[in-house]
Amino acid sequence: MSTPVREGGGGSAGGLYFSGFVVCGGSVAMRKTEATTSTDTPTDSGLSPDPAQPTGHVSLEGVHGSVAVPHHEAGFWEQWRAFVGPAILISVGYMDPGNWGTDLQAGARFKYGLLWVVGLASLMAMFMQVISARLGVVTGKDLAQCCRDWYPQWTRWPNWLMSEVAIGACDLAEVLGSAVALNLLFHIPLFWAVIITGLDVLLLLALQKFGMRTIEAVVLLLVATIGACYFIEIFVLPQTQPSFLEMGRALISPHFRQAGVLYLAIGIIGATVMPHNLYLHSALVQSRKLQKDEPSIRSAIRFNTIDSIVALTIAFFVNAAILVLAAMVFFGKESVTASGGQVVHFSADSDWIRVAYLTLAPLLGASAASSLFAVALLASGQSSTITGTLAGQVVMEGFMHWRIQPWVRRLITRSLAILPAVLVIGLRGASSVTDLLTLSQVVLALQLPFAMFPLLHFTSSSKRMGTWKNSWFLLIAGWGSAILITAMDVYGLPESFKAAWQVIVGG
Repeated sequence: MSTPVREGGGGSAGGLYFSGFVVCGGSVAMRKTEATTSTDTPTDSGLSPDPAQPTGHVSLEGVHGSVAVPHHEAGFWEQWRAFVGPAILISVGYMDPGNWGTDLQAGARFKYGLLWVVGLASLMAMFMQVISARLGVVTGKDLAQCCRDWYPQWTRWPNWLMSEVAIGACDLAEVLGSAVALNLLFHIPLFWAVIITGLDVLLLLALQKFGMRTIEAVVLLLVATIGACYFIEIFVLPQTQPSFLEMGRALISPHFRQAGVLYLAIGIIGATVMPHNLYLHSALVQSRKLQKDEPSIRSAIRFNTIDSIVALTIAFFVNAAILVLAAMVFFGKESVTASGGQVVHFSADSDWIRVAYLTLAPLLGASAASSLFAVALLASGQSSTITGTLAGQVVMEGFMHWRIQPWVRRLITRSLAILPAVLVIGLRGASSVTDLLTLSQVVLALQLPFAMFPLLHFTSSSKRMGTWKNSWFLLIAGWGSAILITAMDVYGLPESFKAAWQVIVGG
């Protein structure tokens, strides 16, 4: 049985690529970047996918195939150590600052009532990321490259532009999260904190010189920081000992009995699966030097599936911890007197990230509580920053075959995110943070179907995936998740558009 042939490396890693031009050392030369062969040739047997034709473009060229993997007959732990990593980078998208507001609001207003929604959202995210990793392993292409090669040419520009807007919207949430954390920890005015976040391009520059394993290790450290902060908040500080029996009942008892629950549930589910993560995961799995024989592909699919399940389970526990913490300290209260004597009132429109920081210390009787919260928020923003830049490289190179230096890419993306944040915060003040997060989630919800449905289309096709196409279980789970998420997004769009319009016009 034939197996997919991977794309060969192409281009100079040091040059700046724009469409058919390569710019190196001040000179300009023409270079053809289009594939020279068609990728639509049917297979002979129908059992094996179309070969990935050598287009001269690979996903994330600097780290493509840079991590060696052992033989497929090696021991479990030896293989697991080689494959673990890509899903950890992906998992930060599920605990980025954009998710914190909805988790805090859900716990404060409905206690554990929406814990089952967090669990359901995490489960659907697992299905989509497992499928994304499968696409990258089997075809040797990322999702953006598949869309470029297998969909009509006119779809490239719209798909790329929508992906860029979604990445910019996600980056907006990361800017705001990091800026709020800097503001809370060091009392830097929010306006200047937003400007300072632009300097994190230096962090990515430093990391990329050391390879993919270093990037994965730093992100793992940041994720561990978030987890450790919440572990201390919930299990060490005596005032926040949750009732695990009550949490367990809430997790297996879905309901929409209270007013406002449905809309908040839509917010949690609609903001869970990040479109850029579907593009990125299919590229990151190719950082492993994968073999082309059938047992090696089976092994790669297996260990990337394990990696996805473990990493997103950790993300679920972090999100659940945020909700539980809010439920323990805010539920049933209308206001709290902060340490400086300021009375903080709770309402549906509260800026819950700032409220949490101001009130955790007096409520828990420990000054470290608020600091731990802010450190976790800063770690969340910085880890999401790294993956956002990588996703930007994937969609630009995949859809358009344009390549630019990572620091230029980061500068462009971060500038596009900072501009609306600076504009709105400058005009309306720090109280507009929640509004801006709402706006970013609306943009993400609009773009999500354009990533999910092509992914499912390709991975459900025998022509594209051969014997590795989605199983019946993944078919039902994947399409069911995509349809449910899209339905939730569509149902919540009128209210979301209304909220986004208020952000734009200042209502």
